[in-house]
Amino acid sequence: MKREIIQTKDGSTTIHLEEWNESYHSKHGAIQEAYHVFIKNGLSLFENKAVSILEIGFGTGLNSFISFLEAPKYKQTIDYTGVEAYPVPPEEVVLMNYVGELNAADRMLEFEQMHQCKWGEKIKLSDSFSLTKRKQFFQDIDDVAQFDLIYFDAFGYRVQPELWSTEIFKKMYDALKENGVLVTYAARGVVKRSMIEVGFRVEKLAGPPGKREMFRAFK
Repeated sequence: MKREIIQTKDGSTTIHLEEWNESYHSKHGAIQEAYHVFIKNGLSLFENKAVSILEIGFGTGLNSFISFLEAPKYKQTIDYTGVEAYPVPPEEVVLMNYVGELNAADRMLEFEQMHQCKWGEKIKLSDSFSLTKRKQFFQDIDDVAQFDLIYFDAFGYRVQPELWSTEIFKKMYDALKENGVLVTYAARGVVKRSMIEVGFRVEKLAGPPGKREMFRAFK
């Protein structure tokens, strides 16, 4: 499948898959989307706490890197697990301009470590942030009551509906601790119904730039 690095409307880059006409992040702004969906409506709920995060779709590492940058602001200690079945090749990672666009030149080393560290091994990037990357299909996730927060950032329902099934959301529900939270950019009715079927309480929120709505779900 042909892959192309493109610039989104906020200046940050993403990877576009031409055959699917699908991108890793919103064309309206990769960084804006990450902050709105995963930080504002997810991570910010856990201020002054130790928080365990599961990301479904580690991808370019953008959500992980922003969470790393935001942890001190929210006075958090984050234990971050990123699941990815098809890791982004190193030659594409180096073309991502997130460090510059986030004014985080002093954190370039940590961004590089996120991508260079071994899969399946936990690394400590700072006193407040640990990362474990798991090369794994989402269907094989079997964690039970391990996470406070899930960033559900899989490719869209239009191209991979199987990743938004009741079966997958049951795994997400099981992986969360009691009162855990799942946030996603998605807002399709079929997705909401699958979430509710496995036990989630779902609310619809204003979406990021270029998208009217998004979902947040509670266990």
